[in-house]
Amino acid sequence: MLRGKQKRYLRAHAHAMRPLFSVGKNGLTQAWLEQLTGALEYRELIKINLQQSADVSVDETKAFIEDNTDIQVVQTIGRVLVLYRVATEAENQKISPIVENM
Repeated sequence: MLRGKQKRYLRAHAHAMRPLFSVGKNGLTQAWLEQLTGALEYRELIKINLQQSADVSVDETKAFIEDNTDIQVVQTIGRVLVLYRVATEAENQKISPIVENM
C-alpha cells in the first residue's frame, strides 16, 4: 500500500502524461487487463481514461483493476485514472526505487 508522500510523488510524475489506454464500449475484459499489466511492466506509471461510450463507472473500473491485478490506482480525476505497478524486471524499474525510498 502506498503512503501519502509516495502517492503525491506519483501524481506529480503523472501530471504531464497523456492517457495510454481507454475503456470504451467493450468494457472491462481480461485481455484488456493483460495489456495494462504489460504496459505497466515497461512504464510503471500510466494514465487511462473512460470514454463517454463506456458502460462502466470510474469506481467500477477502479475496483475491477484492483481486485484482479496487483496494480494500484493512485488517483482518479474525472474520467481519468492514474495506475502504478512495480516492474518485475530490474531494468524497467525507473520510478519504483525512488518511491520505495520515500
